[in-house]
Amino acid sequence: MKKIDEILTENINSIAIVGHVRPDGDCVGSCMGLYNYLKDNYTLDVDVYLDDFAHSLSFMRYSDEINKNTDPSKQYDLVIAVDCSDRNRLGKGNEFFETAKKTACIDHHISNAGYSEVNHIRPNACASGEVLYELFDADKISKETAECLYTAIIHDSGVFQYSSVTQRTMEIAGTLMGKGIDFSNIVAKTFYEKSYHRNQILGRALLESIRLMNGKCIFSVISASNMEFYRVKPKDLDGIVENLRNTEGVEVAIFLYETGAQEYKVSLRSKDIVDVSKVAAYYGGGGHVKAAGCTMHGSVYDVINNLTSHIEQQMLAVGEE
Repeated sequence: MKKIDEILTENINSIAIVGHVRPDGDCVGSCMGLYNYLKDNYTLDVDVYLDDFAHSLSFMRYSDEINKNTDPSKQYDLVIAVDCSDRNRLGKGNEFFETAKKTACIDHHISNAGYSEVNHIRPNACASGEVLYELFDADKISKETAECLYTAIIHDSGVFQYSSVTQRTMEIAGTLMGKGIDFSNIVAKTFYEKSYHRNQILGRALLESIRLMNGKCIFSVISASNMEFYRVKPKDLDGIVENLRNTEGVEVAIFLYETGAQEYKVSLRSKDIVDVSKVAAYYGGGGHVKAAGCTMHGSVYDVINNLTSHIEQQMLAVGEE
């Protein structure tokens, strides 16, 4: 697509916007950015469906209109999946894909093979918020839509720190800032500020982290009982793996949290050498070269042993021991 109008044809009157499970800043910001843009500029019946997300992201306009429940009898002319690399990872609203007259996917994950009728995937973009900006008419982006897109971009770029950030990313961010958004407050409140309980669980994860492979790999695990003790949910664990990666000498960080008996959600981050999207894809997951994830089964020892064997193969291939 060159512009979003290419999928908003004459027979499209009702639209559902859906994101991935455990939505992060890019997912929420992108979904709400699209929702705001459509509400501002089109006369359409638009709904947005998202799982629970961090309270700090609820400042976005219309966040109170997000649907937490679905009506199986409802059918949409168009369902747009945003920031989701695999249909199996879609959260609320996934069921509408079965009955929709038309489906579309807007994403930036390199592992996205295209699971919709219309697929607009830009792996070179640092965030889905950046992809959406290019599909919008810049003159029609309201301050409220700009807040959403800016939030999406800062969260998937680590506030412009990651290697996926390009000159175009900064140009887009500058244009969004020019809409009059309180950009510094968005960064402070949604990216850096954490609740007391989130800081506690972060401290626990860092305190109990273990280094492997001569210090080039680090991992930490949070059990279900830990989460219950600190009164946190999966959405409160965002950012832990990035903190692990910041450890001096570390190339790859692995963070696990327990989701069931012998079941773990895995987050992977790398710095320069390892393509963690390949590691995650081997176990049914996906993501980006330096940020990916999957779900694995077995004991903690089994999971770490299997992951590090793939990481080690990549490091040996480039002469790293």
